[in-house]
Amino acid sequence: MAMEYLSRRSRVLCLSIAPFIAPFIALPALVAGGSAPARAETFRVAPGPLGEVITQIGRQAGATIVLADPQVAGRRSPGVSGMLPLRAALRQALRGTGAEAVFITPSVIRIRAETGKGEPRQAGRTALVPAPVGADILVTASKQGLALDTYPGSAKVIRLDEGGFASQTGEGSAAITRLSPTLGATNLGRGRNKLFIRGIADSSFSGPTQTTTGQYLGDVRLTYNAPDPDLNLYDMERIEVLAGPQGTLYGPSSLGGILRLEPNRPSVQALSLSASTGLGFTRHGGASFEGAVMANVPVDADKALRVVLFGGRAGGYIDAPQQGRRNVNATVNYGQRTTLRFEDLGGWTIDLGTVFQNFRSGDGQYLLRGEPALTRSGTVPQPYENNYRLAFVTATRRFGAVDLTSVTSAVRQDLSTVFDATGYDGSDNAYRLGEDQTVTLISQEMRISGGRGAAPWVAGFALARSTNRRDLSIGTPTDWTDSAGLQDDQLETAVFAQASSPLLANLTATAGLRLTTSHSKRRAFHIDVEGLEGRTGNTRRLSGTLGLVWKPIPQASLFADFRQGYRPGGLGFAVSGNTVQTRQYAPDDLRMIEWGLRWGASGPVQLQATMFLVDWRNIQADLVGPYAIPYTTNIGRGVIHGLDTEIVVRPLASLTFKASGFFNRSRLRDASVTVFDEAEGGTAYALPNVPRRGARLSSAWEQAVGRDARFRLDAALRYVGPSRLGVGSYLDIPQGDYLVCDFSAGVERRGLGLSLDVYNLLDSRGNTFSYGNPVGVGQGNQWTPLRPRTVKITARAAF
Repeated sequence: MAMEYLSRRSRVLCLSIAPFIAPFIALPALVAGGSAPARAETFRVAPGPLGEVITQIGRQAGATIVLADPQVAGRRSPGVSGMLPLRAALRQALRGTGAEAVFITPSVIRIRAETGKGEPRQAGRTALVPAPVGADILVTASKQGLALDTYPGSAKVIRLDEGGFASQTGEGSAAITRLSPTLGATNLGRGRNKLFIRGIADSSFSGPTQTTTGQYLGDVRLTYNAPDPDLNLYDMERIEVLAGPQGTLYGPSSLGGILRLEPNRPSVQALSLSASTGLGFTRHGGASFEGAVMANVPVDADKALRVVLFGGRAGGYIDAPQQGRRNVNATVNYGQRTTLRFEDLGGWTIDLGTVFQNFRSGDGQYLLRGEPALTRSGTVPQPYENNYRLAFVTATRRFGAVDLTSVTSAVRQDLSTVFDATGYDGSDNAYRLGEDQTVTLISQEMRISGGRGAAPWVAGFALARSTNRRDLSIGTPTDWTDSAGLQDDQLETAVFAQASSPLLANLTATAGLRLTTSHSKRRAFHIDVEGLEGRTGNTRRLSGTLGLVWKPIPQASLFADFRQGYRPGGLGFAVSGNTVQTRQYAPDDLRMIEWGLRWGASGPVQLQATMFLVDWRNIQADLVGPYAIPYTTNIGRGVIHGLDTEIVVRPLASLTFKASGFFNRSRLRDASVTVFDEAEGGTAYALPNVPRRGARLSSAWEQAVGRDARFRLDAALRYVGPSRLGVGSYLDIPQGDYLVCDFSAGVERRGLGLSLDVYNLLDSRGNTFSYGNPVGVGQGNQWTPLRPRTVKITARAAF
């Protein structure tokens, strides 16, 4: 028996480390043994408009090359002639055009204007704006290089200002969630939140359960079961949001969808620099400031380094008079992103990168009902800290008609929180509750893809190993001791494949399948948990997708798809009398059907609309109970149906109107008796933290001023509907139902920009989140206000 156990552990260990060791063993051999330059092709393309030249290069090389900017497409190209690798051919064709090639994979390339160079920027590109619908927009998160109008599902591509100079980028995820009612988040504070897509929300609290929204930096996985790292968006090229479960390509941490940040890649074309600085003033609060710089440095013809440094301070606006402090919720953040690219290392393209970002907040941003405006009582400070670290290696190479991609990454996230626990023992004595959390994640994905054009496919292997250690402490503000600790270990391995194929001239089908094996283990510290020692959980699961896209006319596409998602069952504990017992919870099983329409690729009216139906069984949720005890359990079965829509109208070339809406109805059925009292067993609850409706209206006007300057005005009105903090009588607390108005004005000239932004113009005081402290949350008197009206001035420069 012992030998069998050791053998089983040995197999698990070998499977765990093999994918990480393989790239490092194989890479020297590949470089040494296969150090010949990338395969050369014979190109014969005459000079002409860049768009036509690029099309001919793509056909001759069998590559997908996308050029979405019509102004860049019209520039004169010298053409290309000779036997050259694809990269060299593109360099020759782009010479003198002010454009550059961005290789997403060795055979999927995007052409764009060089950062900070070329002609004056186009209207509509000085702020965060949704990209137009059409065949020229690639959904890189599909891993198949699919164009948006052939993607069998709901996808949003949000293009940031070219070069990353939009004044919102320093605000991280909040700048994204403001753009669409489909995206939601809690509001504990930066680096503390959970993100949701399309109403797939398990709970308002972070814990060991995998998140429902997968977050990626390019192909690199950012999180597993930790709060949103809330990365600074400076120098990001665009953002992609895939709504609905993405279990086939991304696995369990994608029940609600995928949020993918696409950074600007290092470029060997030319040295480029950019900088941004902002100063803000909040009504009833302190001053804010932020700054960021980017340097792209070509090392030689095939190597480039790109470095982004950023930092800032968001002024607080909540006072704690009993502590003698004002603006206690001020938050400081700083960090960097660095990527070193080797464009042709023995035929490989390799990116070596690091990210670190730190948040430090002096106190929580919640209030207590019945107290003076923007003032919270209490003698115990409640600081928070989040330190995020990421290192990654990505390697891609083309072998004939097949692309090979390998992505290896390691994450460490350290979080520390203090809560005011005064009164938890029934007295008026001051107590503090501390929570320290360390999350590590090692992940590896290796995939191959091919069949560009009408029948793209992808297949691969993925592995993720995560450890989440959480320690609680209790005591006075000056003397405390550890009271409990839990560590959750998860190991996942998976194989997956997905392919698209035309059934008719204008009808394409996509099908995919993923087999995932999960192993989980939980350990306790400082407490005795009955039955926990040696307790493990193992699950194996298939999840699939099936979709159809029909293009009856060139400017319209309709799609229908079925998708599955799941999360492996977790290990938890429950209090029974005087003992704490371990429990194993059933895995989530989510199925979604959606139907959608995309219309008007480049016309004055564009429309996207999607209807969806979700059946979500065995919902695992991280909850908070009386006495601030966190726990995990299955809360029941959720049924969601809704509508997600957006319409864009451009009556003039300089004027754009947008309207988007999200409507959903969710119900929790078969409620768990561990969450609900038997007396309320018939009560129908909506899923937590999901507004039943939301809307956003915006307008943008841009006008040329002189020969090389542009002036813009933007305004947006957002409505967030009512929702509930949680389910069950203890957490059935209302929140939401507020209106926010934002305004922005700016001018740009020859790479220099100046903008004025006003957030919460009407100084609304809506309740964004009914939680800030687990101690006493059940009293229902906690609420988190919108940030008061804030005026911000931002200056930008690119060279």
